[in-house]
Amino acid sequence: MTKVVVAMSGGVDSSVAAALLKQQGHEVIGMMLRLWSEPGKEDSNRCCTPDSMAQARRVAAKLDIPFYVVDAKNVFRETVVQYFLDGYARGETPNPCLLCNRQIRWTFLLDHALALGADFMATGHYVRRKEEDGKIVLLRAVDPSKDQSYVLHVLTQDKLRRALFPVGEYPKTEIRRIAESFGLPTASRPDSQDLCFLAGEDYRGFLQRNAAEMLRPGEIVTRDGQVVGHHNGLPNYTIGQRKGLGVASPVPLYVLGKDSATNTVIVGAQDELGMSELTTKDVNWIRGEAPTEPFRAEVKIRYTARPAWAWITPLSGGQTRVQFDAPARDVTAGQAAVFYVEEEVLGGGIIQ
Repeated sequence: MTKVVVAMSGGVDSSVAAALLKQQGHEVIGMMLRLWSEPGKEDSNRCCTPDSMAQARRVAAKLDIPFYVVDAKNVFRETVVQYFLDGYARGETPNPCLLCNRQIRWTFLLDHALALGADFMATGHYVRRKEEDGKIVLLRAVDPSKDQSYVLHVLTQDKLRRALFPVGEYPKTEIRRIAESFGLPTASRPDSQDLCFLAGEDYRGFLQRNAAEMLRPGEIVTRDGQVVGHHNGLPNYTIGQRKGLGVASPVPLYVLGKDSATNTVIVGAQDELGMSELTTKDVNWIRGEAPTEPFRAEVKIRYTARPAWAWITPLSGGQTRVQFDAPARDVTAGQAAVFYVEEEVLGGGIIQ
C-alpha cells in the first residue's frame, strides 16, 4: 500500500485531496505546519489559525487518518518572512509564496513526510502532473480560474516525483460537491488568497512594525529626472499605481518604477507604462535542463496576470531574456515570470 502524507490547511482543497487518496486505497496521513505569526498576534497566521487547525483535525477524524502538526515557526520566519522584508528593502515587490513552496512545503515538510516513510506528499494545489519520456511534467489545472501552477514553477524533478495533486483534475465547484459527498466539515469554507502571515492586513502596516527603517521619505521624479513630489517610503508604492501619489499634474501619473539606490519613485503618463523586455534570474527549468535555443511561450508576470506571448532566450548564469510581442504592463521586480507552452509549465525565474 502506498503511503501518502497530505499537507493539510483546514481548507476544502487539501481536505478533498486527503479524502480522494483515502478512497483510492492509499495509506493517508494528515500533516499540518504551525507557521510563524507576528509577535502580539499569535495564532493569526491564516494558514494555521486555531480554527484552521481544528478544521483539519475534524477532517482527519472524519476520514479516520492520523494527523500531525509540525512546528515550522522558526524556519518560516528565517526564510519566508525575511525574504519578504529583504525584497522590499531592495526596492522589489517580492512574492514570498514562491519561496514558501520551495523551502517550507516542498523541502521542510516533504523531509518530515519522507521521515515517516511516505512514498508521496500531496497538496490541495490546483495543478496537474504526468510522466513523459522519463520526466515529470507540470501542467495547468483543469480549472483555469483556480490554476496555481504559477507558484509551483519552482519545483524540481526530484520534488515532483514525490508530489501528488489530486484536486487539479477537477473544477472548484466539483471539489466542493465532493467535499459534501464525503461529509467534510470544510465543504463550504471560503478560500483565502492573502499572504498568510499578514493575517488579512495590508502589507504596509506589517512593514511599518517590522522594518520601519526602510520607509524612508524621498523624491518622486519623472524619467527625465524632474522632481514632481515626495514619497513616504518605496515599499508603499507599486508598479502601475495611479491613486495616492499626491502629485499635481495635468495628466494622470502612474508609478513606472522604483530606484532603491536613489530612493526615488519614478512616475509617468499612461503611455509610458509597459515594458517590451525583461530579464529573469534564478530560473528553474522543470524538466531539469535549460533549452539551448530561443523559443516561443506564453508568460505570466504575476499570479493573476493574463499570459502574454513572448520570445524566451536562455542566458548564462541561470538567467533568461523575455521579449514580449506587445509591451507588458506592471512588470515588477521580485515577482516571477513563468513560461508556458500550451498546458505545460516549463519553468520560470525572478524578474530583475
